Amino acid sequence: MTFDKIIQDLKKGIFHPVYFLCGDEPYYIDLISDYIEKNVLSDSEKEFNQTVLYGKEVDVPTLISYAKRYPMMSSHQVLIIKEAQEMRNLISKESKEEKNFLLDYVLHPQKSTILVFCYKYKKLDKRTKTGKELDKHALVFESKKLYDDNIPEWIIDVVSKRGHRINSRAAALMAEYLGTDLSKISNELEKLFLNVTPGAEIDLPLVENNIGISKEFNIFELHGALGRRNVLKANQIINYFGANQKSNPLQLTIPQLHSYFLKILAYHHLPNKGRNEVAGALGVNPYFVGDYEAAAKSYSEEKVVSVISLLREYDLKSKGVNSPTMSEGSLLKELVYKILH
Repeated sequence: MTFDKIIQDLKKGIFHPVYFLCGDEPYYIDLISDYIEKNVLSDSEKEFNQTVLYGKEVDVPTLISYAKRYPMMSSHQVLIIKEAQEMRNLISKESKEEKNFLLDYVLHPQKSTILVFCYKYKKLDKRTKTGKELDKHALVFESKKLYDDNIPEWIIDVVSKRGHRINSRAAALMAEYLGTDLSKISNELEKLFLNVTPGAEIDLPLVENNIGISKEFNIFELHGALGRRNVLKANQIINYFGANQKSNPLQLTIPQLHSYFLKILAYHHLPNKGRNEVAGALGVNPYFVGDYEAAAKSYSEEKVVSVISLLREYDLKSKGVNSPTMSEGSLLKELVYKILH
């Protein structure tokens, strides 16, 4: 069942006895459990009929004892297990020594209980008998991580559902800058919504001004300057980085440059260099394909390999290996000089 369908059913009062929310992306797990926690019961019902437990603090027998309680002056009770992946023997194989309480409960759940497992960063192990029965009898939702190239479209969709518009370049910049953490992106979008009138378009200046991306001096501008071998622009950016090390730490800059040059190397090996094919292969938005095409013209495959080797060397130096006296700013200047020359 999809996230949207689950929320629609909850709004209609269609409940399941057991929700097993799992997967690598915590964002949707939190959204579903938060909706259940805030909306299924009224404020007066919550006092006696809503319990939130944490995986590290509860064992399975205790959990089941809570689940088998009857609600007081309410049609349902809600029991939410946060960080359920921390529970010992939650999804375990039956043994002669230890009865599987969860398996018994899944097969015969308390109809008036809404039991919610928030099982983050893991999948349901369907090789076990309990896992198989959960898959059959519970509502199992797997929250999957989005790939890098899917993030801009996700941003556009979220913005649209909130009654706004965002141009593709602004969505692509947000995706490149914020990565794949949907919770982080959602929080930054909330800042934007506070600063845009209903129905208005979110553009690049709004993103740059409200998400802390320097318009001229950010990692993406450095990528572009290096990719086009613009020595003046690259030096302006690294001087800015050196003067603002707290917001532009070298330990973050080098891995980002490493990822950038790995994509340039991958570009050299692509048999089909069509816009959409490159975007899919590199995991980037199509709007950035031209940047990689220009960079590949500036850097031969041999030079890219040399740059990647340099980045690994300076990553060690940034951690104090063979450069105990050099500042971050000096290391970055030296690194960029060697890349460009």
